[in-house]
Amino acid sequence: MSRTAEKEFNSLDKQTQERIRGALKELENDPFQPRPKADIKKLHKMSKHEFYRLRVGNYRAIYAIENMTIKVTRIIPRGKCYDWLE
Repeated sequence: MSRTAEKEFNSLDKQTQERIRGALKELENDPFQPRPKADIKKLHKMSKHEFYRLRVGNYRAIYAIENMTIKVTRIIPRGKCYDWLE
């Protein structure tokens, strides 16, 4: 998890943290395929990485796959997610 994502994660209430932690754990099985409790969407390619969005309630976890490792770069509220993309 990036330093920014870690700060964003730690600022959330414990219940939201648990929901996000559980959703991120589910990504270990398949970080690309949407399924129940894992609403995943591929975002536009940015720089050298392809980013994905995982929806968890009113929050979005933005991540990329680097060397078979999930790298969470941001955890942001739904409304700010799309501002971040622009």
